[in-house]
Amino acid sequence: MGYYYRRFPKYVTVGEKRAKAQKKLAQLKKKNPDIKPLIVQETRLARTWWGMAWNTNLEKYADYSNRIGRGRSYIRNGCVLDFKIKPGEVTALVQGTSSRPYEVTIKMKPLNKDAWKEIKKQCEGKIESLQEFIEGRFPKSLAEIFTAKGKGLFPSSKEIKFRCSCPDWASMCKHVAATFYGVGVKLDDDPKLFFLLRKAQMDDLITEALRDKSKKMLKKAEKKTFRVIDDLDAAEVFGIDFNEKTGSLKKQNSVNKNAQCFVKNKQAAVGGGAVSGSVRKELERKRGKKVISRENYKMLS
Repeated sequence: MGYYYRRFPKYVTVGEKRAKAQKKLAQLKKKNPDIKPLIVQETRLARTWWGMAWNTNLEKYADYSNRIGRGRSYIRNGCVLDFKIKPGEVTALVQGTSSRPYEVTIKMKPLNKDAWKEIKKQCEGKIESLQEFIEGRFPKSLAEIFTAKGKGLFPSSKEIKFRCSCPDWASMCKHVAATFYGVGVKLDDDPKLFFLLRKAQMDDLITEALRDKSKKMLKKAEKKTFRVIDDLDAAEVFGIDFNEKTGSLKKQNSVNKNAQCFVKNKQAAVGGGAVSGSVRKELERKRGKKVISRENYKMLS
């Protein structure tokens, strides 16, 4: 019976856990001023799209769903004394029952190149700006692409390996679970850390998506510009007052007939008909040409 009680440590209250963690943190800071504890101010462990999506992804997998919740109290009680995200790796110091914090390391495979290429392709023209992307304000269709199980941005359980220095025999101990939730907390503050962790260039995704959107906008602008230039050309020939703000022509009574004549002669030239002499002479004067053939007239008009 005595052996049974030695196997399971006595119950420790929340207050005692917090006090122990704070005491140890103060000691560590004296030795290492650069230590970065994980602090959660709110009841919810994640409040942004990126943080919540990270936690939801972990809970999708049966390997993690039954154990991941064990780390929530460690996060809330301030037991994660140091936390760092590096390319493909997360490291943490988590205060447990021992006087010495446990060392946790989580390694993650880089985002699959083919999957990344496909994701960038599907994002073309669908991201409005870098700021909106960081804030998680993008179409629902993109959110579904990013969180697709096994082929989205978020890692599967097969792409993750972890270890902890604690003696717990479970495949995922409380200290590892707390570190997993810690990633979600950090993504709330800086979603760009997600792409650092997955070794993917966020700028590539944004640049390509916005480049495609810019191309579409430029095409629309070119079509509108060509229409305006045609209108301005007609205005120059016949003295029509062109309103650039509205894109419309203000035809004066004195030039209405000339304008109508211009349109008819343009149609006649395209259709192979005759062009009136007055219009041809006017175009000659404007273009600086001595002789304008029917073919040249088509090109000019």
